[in-house]
Amino acid sequence: MFRITSVAAFAILMTAGTALADPIEGTWKRPNGTLISYAGSGSKYCGTVMTGEYKGKSIGCMEGGNGAYKGSVNKLDEGKTYNGKASISGNTLSLSGCVLGGLICKSEKLTRQ
Repeated sequence: MFRITSVAAFAILMTAGTALADPIEGTWKRPNGTLISYAGSGSKYCGTVMTGEYKGKSIGCMEGGNGAYKGSVNKLDEGKTYNGKASISGNTLSLSGCVLGGLICKSEKLTRQ
């Protein structure tokens, strides 16, 4: 009986860990103070600038989950779109825009608000 209970408890904890993985949804603060909001449904999440010069503009969309995302990143001051990736660890979102198949990337860390 104890063995069955232990296996069941382990299965529940593993499922809960996946369900509780850090989501990209929410409001994030860039190092320059600009707020970005990521929202979506399913596995697609789009970011919108909430403050500053580019308020209301899209910074691109990401797909994924469990703290790892891929998609596009719009560099609004350049008017260009790059391949993007994001990862979440705790209250930190690491967001990167890349060229040349990911060989050259520029990244920044945002803080959950």
